[in-house]
Amino acid sequence: MAPTSAPPAATVSPRRWAGVLSLLAVVLISYIDRVNVSVLITDRAFTDHFGMTGDRVLQGALMTVFLIGYGLAAFFLTPLYESALGARRGLLVSVGLWAALTLLSPYALGALMFVAVRFLLGASEGPLFSLKTMYVKEHFAPHEVGRPNAVSSMGVSLGTATGLPLITYLVHRYDWHTSFVLLALLNAAVGLPLIALFVRGRPRAQKASAGRESGPAGARRGVVATLREALRTPRLGCILLIEIATLAYLWGSSSWLPAYLLQERHFSLAQMGAVSALPFLMSLASGFLGGHLIDKLPARRLPLLFVVGALGTGSCVALVITADAAWLAATGLVLAGGFWGLQGPAIPTLVQRHAPAGTVGSAYGVVNGVGNLVSAFMPTAMGAAIALGGGHSFGAGYALLIGAQTVTLCCGAWLLFRPGPRGTDGAVTPRTARPAPPRPTP
Repeated sequence: MAPTSAPPAATVSPRRWAGVLSLLAVVLISYIDRVNVSVLITDRAFTDHFGMTGDRVLQGALMTVFLIGYGLAAFFLTPLYESALGARRGLLVSVGLWAALTLLSPYALGALMFVAVRFLLGASEGPLFSLKTMYVKEHFAPHEVGRPNAVSSMGVSLGTATGLPLITYLVHRYDWHTSFVLLALLNAAVGLPLIALFVRGRPRAQKASAGRESGPAGARRGVVATLREALRTPRLGCILLIEIATLAYLWGSSSWLPAYLLQERHFSLAQMGAVSALPFLMSLASGFLGGHLIDKLPARRLPLLFVVGALGTGSCVALVITADAAWLAATGLVLAGGFWGLQGPAIPTLVQRHAPAGTVGSAYGVVNGVGNLVSAFMPTAMGAAIALGGGHSFGAGYALLIGAQTVTLCCGAWLLFRPGPRGTDGAVTPRTARPAPPRPTP
């Protein structure tokens, strides 16, 4: 049986888009937070303070440790948030923790404490995308989730595009401490009020419907049961591989982009700030295009976005590696960002279509959690590959990004040609959604 549509009360409320835009802003702030260290590792005062000057592996590990915390929390905390807190309260708890930990970061006593705070900061951000996916599922019908997924996910590209030049300006106009303080203020003064005012819980009509479908036990499903149901999502393994590869590209490219532009292509500081934003601005536009296409394409054709996106991204990164001219390499980076962004909205859409009822947040927590745990090692792996070339040749590191896109290409092609049994909307039929046989009449 195909997933049921959202109830009328959820589909007509005009306030649902205010929640989507608020989530966009929260994601934007979180991604400025994530790329902060990508700029800081180019600042000698920061690396000297924590004793990591010239250590490419340790510099890459700053993002890796953050993502390990993020992935573990996305996997283990999301079922707790889904079963006990819901999207709104879960977001309030998460953003409050971000603000506190970001403010604490510059006062860490040494590299070990700074790395520990990075881990905790990642853990506090872990449930974000699962909670965002829950909100969209609860307030939009299955045939219209593409655009809200795309709009709320625009914060990824906007945050990265805004964060790299913004942090560059703050660090070199003031100092590296200032970037942490400003981000803490953004979380507390912007993120928390937006969630409190505009992100609403599941509509009452949908709560009643869920209660009728699952009964009293299902309505109070425990954390372990929720996670177990989520792990039965059809095509989960393939979706997981795509998420790993997609995030590996994001974390690898964003972690090393400022250093690549400054040290490999010899851009000035001002040029680096501008050029580093362009790939993510391009992915912003292509992500919205991807969301539009999702709502227009038949469900079985959705994996086309992965196939086209991976082919384009991998080809453009190859151009970046082989280009002699700096402007040609920059063009390749911008185009690669565009093709990569095309894939973004399709991943939560797959989860929303295939996950068993009542487990969308947890299913996406599994996907996003494992995805971040595995992709967390891409920045460190790229740092090790760069170090093998003497610390100044980035070609080997960027070749790993092509490998990640090859995984996306293979998985997208498999989903395209082996879509599995479909319901009325073309989605794979969840095994748990099959109706029970009728009881014999006494």
